[in-house]
Amino acid sequence: MAKQLLHLVFGGELSALDKVEFRDLSKTHFVGLYPNYAKAKVAWKAAAQATVDNAHMRYFVVHLHRLLDPDELAGAGVKPALRKKPTGAPAKRSTTARGKPGKSYQAK
Repeated sequence: MAKQLLHLVFGGELSALDKVEFRDLSKTHFVGLYPNYAKAKVAWKAAAQATVDNAHMRYFVVHLHRLLDPDELAGAGVKPALRKKPTGAPAKRSTTARGKPGKSYQAK
């Protein structure tokens, strides 16, 4: 049997399109808890498609296994999601095929 990696699928109506803030938490739709990402994604897609006419409705997949066992991430060489990214690091510059500086498309 494969290792169980719990995923929670839930959603609700957002107060604004540019932030994740629910209009009414009492109306949050808990779709379900799933043993792997593939099954959670199928449920997420079905819920999202059922509410496609409402632009403020959003559904999310939460990787509960990452929250329940953060040591598992460290052993796999994955950085925990809650760790802050370093700030103030200079942006990398790309070079063209001839070695001349080119435009950098890396986000700052």
